[in-house]
Parts: sequence; C-alpha cells; structure tokens
Amino acid sequence: MSSLPLSSGPQKPQGSAWAARLIPGAALHGSRKKLPRSAGLEFPFREAVAPTRLETADPGIRNDQHSKLQHVDASKNWLISTLIACTLVMLIWLAIARISIQVHLAFPNLLLATSLPGTIIPRILLSLAFLHGILISLFNSQNPALAAPLNPPGEMRGLSLSSFWGTLVLSIALQMQGCSFLITIAIWIAGALYFFASAGWLWIGRNSRAHYIRTSAGTRNVLIVGANTLGRQIASHMGKHPELGRTVCGFLDDRKPLGGGVVGRTSDLIETARSSFVDEIILTAPQSQELTHHVLQAARQLRLDLKIAPELFGCKPAEAVENLGGIPLISLHEEKLPVGELLLKRALDFATATVALVLLAPTLILISILIKIDSRGPVLYAASRGGRKGKPFLCYKFRTMVSDADDRKDGLRTQNERAGPFFKITDDPRVTRIGKFLRRYSLDELPQLWNVVRGEMSMVGPRPHPLDDVSAYGIEHLARLDVVPGITGLWQVTARQDPSFETGMRLDMEYIRCWSLKMDLHILLKTAGVVLRGSGT
Repeated sequence: MSSLPLSSGPQKPQGSAWAARLIPGAALHGSRKKLPRSAGLEFPFREAVAPTRLETADPGIRNDQHSKLQHVDASKNWLISTLIACTLVMLIWLAIARISIQVHLAFPNLLLATSLPGTIIPRILLSLAFLHGILISLFNSQNPALAAPLNPPGEMRGLSLSSFWGTLVLSIALQMQGCSFLITIAIWIAGALYFFASAGWLWIGRNSRAHYIRTSAGTRNVLIVGANTLGRQIASHMGKHPELGRTVCGFLDDRKPLGGGVVGRTSDLIETARSSFVDEIILTAPQSQELTHHVLQAARQLRLDLKIAPELFGCKPAEAVENLGGIPLISLHEEKLPVGELLLKRALDFATATVALVLLAPTLILISILIKIDSRGPVLYAASRGGRKGKPFLCYKFRTMVSDADDRKDGLRTQNERAGPFFKITDDPRVTRIGKFLRRYSLDELPQLWNVVRGEMSMVGPRPHPLDDVSAYGIEHLARLDVVPGITGLWQVTARQDPSFETGMRLDMEYIRCWSLKMDLHILLKTAGVVLRGSGT
C-alpha cells in the first residue's frame, strides 16, 4: 500500500517511540501512564506496563538479561504446555473409562470390560493420566521441531514422536509392574487420541491465525532491507503467493539508486516503517554487525517483527527456521499479538451487529421514511473513511445534511471549531431538521452496524476520520490507524465535547495500548448512557 500524504505537523518527539506500532493491549516502551479519567467515569483499566527494555550501555549485561528472560519464558511455556497436555490426557482417559463402564454394563460377562480402566479406582486412573501427560510434555520439550511454529511438517512430526515415546515409556513401566495387557492397549489408545486431538488443535490454531491475518488484521506489510538478489527473490515469492498474507511495500538500500522498489535508505527506516504501516522487516543486505544492531534496535523500539535471511554459503538450514520459497528466515524479534482475544472481539462484533440489525429493523425503516419526508436526497450517506492501516472504506450513516453538504464544506472551513485536522461546527447550517434529532441521539450511526458485519469497523475503537482529515495527520498520528476503527470509543464517552484534536488522538492511542474485552464492554455501557442523555451534536 502506498504511503499516505502527510502534513509536516508539530515537531516530532525525540527518539523513536512516537513511531512505534501500537499493539492492542500492550504498552509502549518506557510508558507507565494511566488512562485519564473524566468526572463520573470509572473504568477498571489496568495500568499500562511497559515491556522490559533490553537496551543497556553494556552489551554483555543486555545479552545476560535477554538470556534470563528467554529462560523464564521457556519455563513458563513448558509449564503451560504440561498442564494442557495433562488435562487433555485426563479427559481422554476419563472418556475411555466411561466407555468401558458402559461396555461392562451392557456385556457383564465380557472379559474385556472387566479389564479396562473403567474398573480402576478413579484416583489411580487420574494419576496414570497425569503421568502420561508429564511424559509426553518432557519429550515435547526435547524435540527441536516443535520450536518452529512456521514449520507444520516438523511440528506434526515432533508431536507424533513425543506422543509415541511418552506412551511407550508408560506402557513399559506398567507392564513391568504386572498390569494387564489390555490396560496397555488402553494406554496406546489414549496416546493415539491425544495425538489426533493435539494435531487438530494445532491445525485450528494455525488456520485461525492465518484467517485473522488475511481478514481482521489485513495483509502484513513487509519492508525489506537490502535490494539485492536475495531480497528480490523474497519479494517475488511473496508476490506470487498471496495466501502468505504478506505484501512487500518497498526496499531500503544504501547502495542501490532510488526507484525500482527502492523507497529509501536505512536511515529512513523509522519514517518509512510508520508511513507504510509496516508489520515486519526482513534483513537481506550484506550483514554487518553495525547494520544488524541498528535494524534490530529499530525493530524492537517500533514493535515490528524482524527476520534475517542469512548467507549460508550453500549449506542447508536447520528445521527451526521459516522457509520462504527455499530461502531460510531466522526470527530475531517477534511481537506477540493477542490473536485469540482479537478473534473473540471480532466474533462478538459480528454477533452483536447482526442481532442489532435484526432487532432494530423497524426503527431503521421508520428513520428512512422520516429522512425522505424531511428533505430531498438519498437516505444513506456513504463516505470514504480511513480504516486500519489507512485503507479507505465506505462508511455508512443516515443522511443528516443536505445533499450537497460536501460541496459546501470548503466554504465553511473558517468556522471550524476543532483544532487540528478535525472539522466540526456546532450549529452546522447544512444539517436538516430530522438530522439534528438523529445526531443528538446518535441514531445516524446505526447503519455502521453493517460496516461491523463486513469487518470494516468494530463496535468499539477509534472513530474513522474522513480521508482529507487523515491526509493532514502528522506521521506520529498514524499509530491511531493500527487497529480497526469503531462506532464508539474512549473519546466519545470521556471527552466528546472537547474540541482538541490532540486530546482525541491521545485518548484513542491510550485505548489501543490498554485495550481489553472488559474495557470494550464498559465503553459500550457508557455509550448507552451518553446516547440516552442526547449529548450528541
């Protein structure tokens, strides 16, 4: 996607935090600010806690901190995976026990029924299931193939091996204790069921993430540092495989002339990444320590994923790397997105908007009739708005102005009451009689429920601005476009009458940083109160 035209705007802050990509629910580096509170408004917002910064004066200290963090993360991940494995195995064993009991009741004289785990004391059964899960998790942790989330064949192979060896060790141990051979068969059935259940879960998770990237999150924008042969091969492969969900937005290169995809130099990394809404950087330039450290530091500060295509001199890469068209990519930095929570947000948005459209259908029809009676022109007003990553979309509203309102806008610029790119007039002469009523109770926004169903908007998020307002953004304001816009937002329920552009921008960015589903629910409840009071303009 091409970069948006930007105004010079106010002077940018020092450093690069102003250009950092905002990730919902995550804090900016070095920031511990709390959300502002307005009179009568109390949200259970959690304090925005900054990620641990690894940049210190001593590289040795930095590496030691990084190693400790990696060790803690690895231990935490192993504990979580162990608990999940144990829980899943226990459920499988309980299902086998339940089936064996039913078989025993149906066929009391059947030898098989009296020998299966259904007749084992429940505590022993659960203990065996827990031990089974522990063994599988131990073999999981020793398998490097499972460390490659972008290597599905290796992931499946590692899962099958860990399930096999964990089941084999447990079955041998029970055989040595003199347990029935039929109990061993039940253990192998449980191991097989665990493998298929886990494989299905991994498949669902991988496809859910891919679907999220293709739809809600949109295509990931990739910036390649290095317009050499390797960089061109990667760009070509991404262009030929749109299912990867990646789009190359340009190259940065200090040696190649501008043009032909080269959009700047490595010194332009911050500005280019922000204005092009970059999500990922791939380093293919001839690697030097200075360049690699510069790009890595920028990626961490801007909260961008960073991968490097190493020169292997004809050697084959290990499995624990992403293979992109035969080119190995090693991840040096990766930002964790709350994919599960965002998928749930999207599901709730779709369900809420769909139900609301059905229940409000009579009201929508009545409003449409009143608009046609009141003035000439279409019932709906469809205007281009800046969506996520600046992508334009048609935003629907009930028409509250005369049909030639857009043509008269430039003539009213001198009466604008809002600072910055916002355009707002309290007693706008273009508003119709029914339009004033609709605006007062925010009923003109109801058609945007259709935008929510289409995935162009959310129930809660920063309000989408007209394209001419977006074009007047300073580059530091583009972080507001890192998420899907919403029908209502934090600004609407805290500072709706505040004319300051900077206030609205700050509230929208704070919303993104501290986002949670609980926060969305509170904003929706507060929005209902605002609408009922008729405080719209």
